[in-house]
Amino acid sequence: MAPSALCMESLSKRYGRVLALDGLDLNVPPGEVFGFLGPNGAGKSTTIRLLLGLARPSAGRVRIFGTDAGDVASTHRRLAYVPADVALWPRLTGAETLELLARTGPGTDLSYREELVERFGLDPSKPGRAYSTGNRQKVALVAAFATRAPLLVLDEPTSGLDPLMEREFCRAVREARDNGQTVFLCSHQLAEVEAVCDTVAILRAGRLVDVAAVAELRRLHRTEVTAAFPGAPPDLTRVPGVEEIEATGATSVRFVLTGPPGPALRALAAADVLDLAVREPSLEEIFLGYYGGQER
Repeated sequence: MAPSALCMESLSKRYGRVLALDGLDLNVPPGEVFGFLGPNGAGKSTTIRLLLGLARPSAGRVRIFGTDAGDVASTHRRLAYVPADVALWPRLTGAETLELLARTGPGTDLSYREELVERFGLDPSKPGRAYSTGNRQKVALVAAFATRAPLLVLDEPTSGLDPLMEREFCRAVREARDNGQTVFLCSHQLAEVEAVCDTVAILRAGRLVDVAAVAELRRLHRTEVTAAFPGAPPDLTRVPGVEEIEATGATSVRFVLTGPPGPALRALAAADVLDLAVREPSLEEIFLGYYGGQER
């Protein structure tokens, strides 16, 4: 059986008295787009430093395709990394930077790189010092997506990009997945994560809160239901799974549904419901639900 793209076992990191990461167990299968979420200080950056071999764990270990992350020379031949804050060589042009990264990385599809340069609207003739934040980000993204690295590690990769370029980014992520590459995406852009990720992990204060497919996360959380009736709404107060009932008119009601929908559906059907609207929670609402009013 092929090894996991990323495997973290009881991974902990302590900086003096501060426990930045506390016993993280995480498994990322090959060929998956995996979202890694959490607010500032949750431990995301520490996790990325450990998997890149830029820091040593206080306990536990990280393996990349079965190889310990401490073997940086081996693991970096199998990954490409885009940092949150991209710094370029100031005197090298974008084209020279892309060429240098291609020669030192795990291999590059040159024709695809040219296509990405065009799609991201990058002018490769400019020197690094002349690039804006967004254009520096584009150089790093083009270099990473053009590689044939089995693992792409993307840390807040769309900071500085406009909405059109964010759309191109999402398209490139899907193409990487279709090509069999694994994408480990750390992002605050929850709509972006929701659009491209197969699975999401949520981190809080150095601990893993949840790991699930986006669709499964929605099913496990609160669903908002609005129903209209020919007359007064039925009494739903004792129906299992129905919470936060609110009248929205003389003949309509809104409530939150948790758990199996069967009892609520039977109660609505018995009352001759005329109209029914069901809204699943967004990833942002689920994320905020883990952090309560503090994050709001």
